[in-house]
Amino acid sequence: MATTLEVQKRDTKPHSQVTEVRESGRIPAIIYGYKTENVPVSVDGLELIKAVREHGKNAVFAVNVGGSKFNVLLHDYQKDPIKDEVIHVDFLAVNMSEEVEAEVRVDLVGESVGVKAGGVLQQILYEVNVKATPDKLPESIEVDISKLEIGDSLAVSDLQANPNYEVMTDGEEAILTIAAPRVEEEAEADTAAPEPEAAHGTAEEPVE
Repeated sequence: MATTLEVQKRDTKPHSQVTEVRESGRIPAIIYGYKTENVPVSVDGLELIKAVREHGKNAVFAVNVGGSKFNVLLHDYQKDPIKDEVIHVDFLAVNMSEEVEAEVRVDLVGESVGVKAGGVLQQILYEVNVKATPDKLPESIEVDISKLEIGDSLAVSDLQANPNYEVMTDGEEAILTIAAPRVEEEAEADTAAPEPEAAHGTAEEPVE
């Protein structure tokens, strides 16, 4: 079931003040996709953050723009690199009966026996691409690593199959490895030939 999210239609005239929209606590956004052309809107920043925290970034949101209702996904967003604030959002309108693709976080669960033995966990892939109907998109995929030993690795093809979605990322891509512990190299023995010892005793005195 989609979660209701309040949006407002936004003016896009050449001299519209996008800065004023942001200063009012709202984020400029656009809706595009299923049965709609680009629809400029704005969304309350705090409400969006709250909704994503409660329902996940792959949740379906129900929005109403001037009487037109859409089911949308948070498809993309832009952040200010200095302030680390969201400054624009892309909402993708979707058909609830058609599959879409989305990036899904990979969460590691448990502590591997290899790590307990001193191995080093190296996670290489943090997200995978999955295909599903919008209501079946997972927020994350959990991977149990508790049985992995030193030298073991896990690839996308090792992920457990799920009837709700299909993983689209190349199966050969590595997700993680349990590397051997880093052991300090022992100092090598000095194998160089010893220098000849200096001759002891006094020099022969000249014959008088």
